[in-house]
Amino acid sequence: MGSSVSHAGAPPPPPPPAYGSPPPFAPADAAAAALPPKPHEEAAAEEKVDYLNLPCPVPYEEIQREAFMALKPDVFEGMRFDFTKMLSQCFALSHSVSMGSVELPSQGAEVIKIPMSNYEFGANFINPKVMLMGRISHEGRENIRAKYDLTDSISLKLTAQLTSEPHLSQGMCSIDYKGKDFRSQVQIGNNAFYGGNYIQSVTKNLSLGTEAFWLGQQRKSGVGVVARYDTKKMPTICSGILDGKVATGQIATTGMVALSYVQKVSEKVSLASDFMYNQMTKDVTASFGYDYMLRQSRLRGKLDTNGVISALLEERLTPGFTFQLSAEIDHCKKDYKFGFGMAVGE
Repeated sequence: MGSSVSHAGAPPPPPPPAYGSPPPFAPADAAAAALPPKPHEEAAAEEKVDYLNLPCPVPYEEIQREAFMALKPDVFEGMRFDFTKMLSQCFALSHSVSMGSVELPSQGAEVIKIPMSNYEFGANFINPKVMLMGRISHEGRENIRAKYDLTDSISLKLTAQLTSEPHLSQGMCSIDYKGKDFRSQVQIGNNAFYGGNYIQSVTKNLSLGTEAFWLGQQRKSGVGVVARYDTKKMPTICSGILDGKVATGQIATTGMVALSYVQKVSEKVSLASDFMYNQMTKDVTASFGYDYMLRQSRLRGKLDTNGVISALLEERLTPGFTFQLSAEIDHCKKDYKFGFGMAVGE
């Protein structure tokens, strides 16, 4: 006889599931897994540290390099002229002339200056593996810097200051090793100087290091530790995210304590501050500086707790020609320094 149920009376098939929805009878966790991650979940995932893939830290002697750019401008007094001639892609010659005054050490608060002039001739050779830099003055003083990369990880460095005056020449030789996430250095110098340092990345932003030295001629030794925190993202309440934050700290058994902080406010402006304490001399100094980059000029300056104000302006007038203005004012000692210079190079 056949079935008594008509096909025309059958209910319509269920609609297909929507895109991205979980299939029927799926567990409740599947619906949450199908949703896109929330912003705070993405941030939490980025904060996980991969300790097997940490970045290589900066060299031990350069942990405060960002602060030095703003807080240690190369101010000068009088006139300065620098000329650089490129003879090839790797070799260059330089001439430097300066006229001004130099301060003499004194027991009292007064400042004693004598006029001076200087001429230096220099030669530089730089390629991917070798760096040779030398300068000699008209009085016979020589400054030598050399670096040779034996491998991608091992480098030899040599610095020397030679003079005709007895017991004033200095020299230092070092061997640097660059690892995947650490750096180490061994130093040997004149006057029976021996030293070494080591710095290790602990996280992607934090690196810790230590150093030790022995000065045999004076029978002195010392140990120091450093910490450097460098990040590319800094959340703020008022302006969201700013790039470039570097904080460093250094303590040594010689009685020296040094702290520095650099904040990149924008692509053109960086602010810096530091604190120095010397236990032996009981000298405490704090300073605040800035580094302002314009399209064709750069302005750097600082103010410290001793009342010293300094500034250095470098203006690039044309390609290869830079004009410099320098000023330093110390009202307490009544010491005022002003200078201008030009730098010409190809």
